[in-house]
Amino acid sequence: MTTKKTNRTEIGTLGEFGLIDHLVSSFSTKNPSTLTGVGDDAAVLDHGDAMTLISTDMLIEGIHFDLSYTPLKHLGYKSIVVNVSDIYAMNGTPEQVTVSIGLSNRFSVEAVEELYAGIKKACLNYGVDLIGGDTSASNKGLIISVTAIGRAKKEKIVYRNGAKVGDLLCISGNLGAAFLGLQILEREKQIWQSNPDIQPDFDNQDYLIGRQLKPEARFDMIELFAKHQLIPTSMIDISDGLASDLFHICKQSNVGAFLEESGVSVHPDTEQQAIKFGMDPITCALSGGEDYELLFTINPNDFEKVKYLPDVYIAGEIINEDQGVMLHTKGGNIHPITAQGWQHFNKGKGPK
Repeated sequence: MTTKKTNRTEIGTLGEFGLIDHLVSSFSTKNPSTLTGVGDDAAVLDHGDAMTLISTDMLIEGIHFDLSYTPLKHLGYKSIVVNVSDIYAMNGTPEQVTVSIGLSNRFSVEAVEELYAGIKKACLNYGVDLIGGDTSASNKGLIISVTAIGRAKKEKIVYRNGAKVGDLLCISGNLGAAFLGLQILEREKQIWQSNPDIQPDFDNQDYLIGRQLKPEARFDMIELFAKHQLIPTSMIDISDGLASDLFHICKQSNVGAFLEESGVSVHPDTEQQAIKFGMDPITCALSGGEDYELLFTINPNDFEKVKYLPDVYIAGEIINEDQGVMLHTKGGNIHPITAQGWQHFNKGKGPK
């Protein structure tokens, strides 16, 4: 008797987005109300006068956060931010969230109250309503799943696939700070584990640590777009690193990109800390992730609308797909960009 040998493919060989593409490639939409499903920052549903935007993210202890240095209140706040950011990335306005959690028996009622205090603060800050969710026992650790629901007019929704050759590449805010904040927290954790009597050293690191533990979504950018009657041609929030998220836009739009290093804003604290750690600041900006800034493209005819927008940097241009995704360094060199952002199915934290 012979047994049939089955092939085994490790999830890590596909990566997070490769796995999603693999699993849903055979699915098709049947309902006319489903305008966009998997493949963008949020799904788009046609429910009449305005479009409904829906996005879901899951945060898992040991993968996305470490409770040895992440306060539960900050974690609750961040769990809302990472979801409403996806709605803003579609040029929409978040209105409701649902929150589901899995809890192990090591969590007390008081601990969960602390988590929800952060959730409440974020809901108040971003003007969204908590409308439901679920709780369940967990065999190991804390699991948080949030669904954000938003709204936008059909003609104002911005997808990842709208970039055209000649469009200008724009970035809100500065990049790399959240990654450096994570490195500081990880360093202090390792020192504490080797000697619990040593107190953490976080002097003058408030900005970097704050960007990691309590990020903010860029709702102000959406308000500025509306005020200046600007609709980007494509957009994505920078959660997996500038390089990876730029690749998402290029893949969806069938284009390439020419990124100017001089157009990528890096905070002075980020630059100084990167050098202390022996890292290249631009590498941290390209591959770090969790900045929750907006990466978007605009028609060159809209240059005057963007030129004076606060905290917006024109960082490059969309080019033909066969020209690749390239970085023009401050030193005058041109290199192909490699997407090396967050890898959920590989061990460790940060760029791989």
